[in-house]
Amino acid sequence: MTYDFLIIGGGIAGTSAGARLAALGTTCLLEVEPALAYHTSGRSAALYEANYGHPVTVALNHASLDDHQTLDGGFLSPRGLLMLASEAEAAAFEHDVTAMDLTEISLAEACALVPILNADHITRAAHHDAAWDIDTDRMVQHFARTIRANGSVQTGQTVTALTRMDDGWEVTTNSQTLHARHIVNAAGAWADQIASLAGIEPIGLTPYRRSMARMPAPGGHDVSRWPMIFGAGEAWYAKPDAGAWLVSPAEEEAATPHDAYADDMTLAEGIARYQPFVTEEVTRVTSSWAGLRTFAPDRCLVIGPEPSDPTFLWSAGQGGYGFQTAPAASQLLADLVAGTPPALDDVVVKALSPARFRSK
Repeated sequence: MTYDFLIIGGGIAGTSAGARLAALGTTCLLEVEPALAYHTSGRSAALYEANYGHPVTVALNHASLDDHQTLDGGFLSPRGLLMLASEAEAAAFEHDVTAMDLTEISLAEACALVPILNADHITRAAHHDAAWDIDTDRMVQHFARTIRANGSVQTGQTVTALTRMDDGWEVTTNSQTLHARHIVNAAGAWADQIASLAGIEPIGLTPYRRSMARMPAPGGHDVSRWPMIFGAGEAWYAKPDAGAWLVSPAEEEAATPHDAYADDMTLAEGIARYQPFVTEEVTRVTSSWAGLRTFAPDRCLVIGPEPSDPTFLWSAGQGGYGFQTAPAASQLLADLVAGTPPALDDVVVKALSPARFRSK
């Protein structure tokens, strides 16, 4: 059997792209790990904040909102976002408030939202309700079911060779040989390696590590209704998670593609930046992990056909915004394949196209 589309990568980029393309032909998704969303997608902070990211990413965020609210009954639940700053962070705070369309609030109002805040250290606070938790597992499984309705999802499959044939591609894995008319490169941190395997020039993608520490709810509080908290300039962030509390140093440490793990020193430094903003001392971390946020050189996603071979399709460079942008990014890919005029502005489409790296 020859598939119309073979997707390499089972994170949110691959599952969403495969689901959209399943409406256009038979689809097969290959994931190297034993489960979908194993790497970065499974380690996401899982927040939808439409104004968070590069302006092109923000356009994708806004275009994705309707699907986030309606697909499979909706993937979003209320969370809200609180921005905090110390006296030395005023400039970063004002930039973030403008960029994310937040409303400045009093310290008393901020402490009413999160009662452990240290009003002796915090000088500025801003908030809005327009931020939601994303049910990431439900979202991935929704897209996977859509793929299976017109194809297959296969885990434990390592792609070892990609050979261009007259009628498409021969794909060799650790256990089988498959054929497809199109390849979709949704391999996350490994996307440039997949391109090289196919004889396609890499984009120049760079994975960056970001770590997370999980700890008990501060002071035994019920944190379920607390907003996500950002330190100005994204120096750190914190978020409720299933009755516990997550704190991230929000670092960007360039890395090579690998199964990322948290660095203890980086976590300690991030917790030290977070600690002055709260009255409850961090005494115990129950677990930690890290993911790789992979960016193109211009920090925009890479969505669309490869100019040197339009049967090779890119869905890469999500840079930590994969879940937010997935509905619109995957629909754009399907529109480009089908020849349907995209709903996104032409400027945005061009800014996402891999052709921007091939014109020089």
